[in-house]
Amino acid sequence: MKLFSTTALALAFVIPSVSASAQSYGPQPQPQTQQQAPRAAEPAQKGAQPSVKPSGKALKAIVDLQTAVNKSDVASVPAKVAAAEAVASTKEDRYLIGQLQLKAALNAKDNAATAAAIDRIAGSGYLDAGKIAELYLSLGSTFYNAKNFPLAQAAFQKAIAADPRNGEAQGLLGEALLSQGQKAEAAAAFQRAVQARVAAGQKPDESLVKRAVGVAYEAKSPGAVELARQWVAAYPSPASWSDAVAIYQNLNHPDVEGMLALYRLMHATNAIKNGGGYAQYARIAAEQNNFNEAQLALDAGVSSKLLDPGKAEYADLVKGLKTKPKATAADLAEATRTAQSGMALLRIGDRYYAMGDYAKAVELYRKAMGKPGVDTSVANLHIGMALARSGDKTGAATALNAVSGTYAEIAKFWLLYANSAV
Repeated sequence: MKLFSTTALALAFVIPSVSASAQSYGPQPQPQTQQQAPRAAEPAQKGAQPSVKPSGKALKAIVDLQTAVNKSDVASVPAKVAAAEAVASTKEDRYLIGQLQLKAALNAKDNAATAAAIDRIAGSGYLDAGKIAELYLSLGSTFYNAKNFPLAQAAFQKAIAADPRNGEAQGLLGEALLSQGQKAEAAAAFQRAVQARVAAGQKPDESLVKRAVGVAYEAKSPGAVELARQWVAAYPSPASWSDAVAIYQNLNHPDVEGMLALYRLMHATNAIKNGGGYAQYARIAAEQNNFNEAQLALDAGVSSKLLDPGKAEYADLVKGLKTKPKATAADLAEATRTAQSGMALLRIGDRYYAMGDYAKAVELYRKAMGKPGVDTSVANLHIGMALARSGDKTGAATALNAVSGTYAEIAKFWLLYANSAV
């Protein structure tokens, strides 16, 4: 990946020629960075710039230095720099000396001298933190393009030190770290880049969020799941939901209860991508003897034209469900009357959920709550799912926020759905 060209850096710091008269030095516009994109060269001046005046004591020495730089008198530049520094007394003096050193270094295509010049400009005290960060972003990208990733990393870290809120610097640091094989560190940098944009009140670019999610997932970082949720929150779509849930599944390997909750979520968000997904949803529901929901999943796959019931790979599922009893409302009412345990009530609630009778499902889940053998978090998760599907955001949030332990992370996904559902 190429970040941007050194040409932009050169154009950004061209200093107009001056004489020992009352001529002033104009500061130059800084290059604008763009995450993971080439940087185009910009004109050296954009409108009127505030003047930068050297002190009277340093003026002649700075003009002498500028003359040597403009004539490409490389041999005399170090001595001219030393002479100018000896008489420099203001931050403007030091800034201008650094700028001239930078121009000389760029002309010579000397990256080490360029880095030293930028350090001098940054240390002059003349530029604000944002502009210093931009300087180091430019320097780091020059090193990155030269495949000198350790020096690129160091420059991006200096940009962050100057302006910790600079999300772009964090993202570019992530690229430099990733190029050195430091996946975990890169994942953390990308996550900070996303957080910096959020903290600044900005919506992170989807490309940045996806980059952060992808790197964190490859690194098996604990932050991958939270980043996946941030992606869905900012850019909800069937594709982002599908990938976010898959990341959670692959990193956490949930049990049957958790998998059923996740497939219910993917069904609600149209995130099941293929016939195999619908078949898996049906098989998981059938594993809990919830043949109503298993049939619902199978029918949804067929109606979406993603699952072909005539294919051999689905033959056992299609044939098996044909022979399984599907509860009616009357059956469930009778089962509720004779239920002997809290788990029986919970599973009856699941049948109502499959029928789309979310109010009745919630009623059964609440009856099951607190009874022996019923995990309170499981009951709250089921209540939250049913209330979210019914459109009761407040009620869903109350139940889902009460989920702890094994299913807490899944509840957070459902809470996102509840808050985004129309």
